[in-house]
Amino acid sequence: MEFDQDLDTKGLLCPLPVLKARKRLSGMGAGEVLRVEADDPVAVVDMPHFCEEAGHALVHAETGGAVQVYLIRKGG
Repeated sequence: MEFDQDLDTKGLLCPLPVLKARKRLSGMGAGEVLRVEADDPVAVVDMPHFCEEAGHALVHAETGGAVQVYLIRKGG
């Protein structure tokens, strides 16, 4: 899937991956997609919860490896 911006949060622990994603999404337009890479095990829970609470769509999540990849479509 294509994305508009990329955010590398590898090496950061909770809550930093979500906080950095929130900040990046705030500067993006509605419908744009942010790709987030994370290696914090808690991100598996945090990212979907953040998207649901903030009104964004988690359109894809790869959580099986050491690095998780999330594609988040900004809500409008």
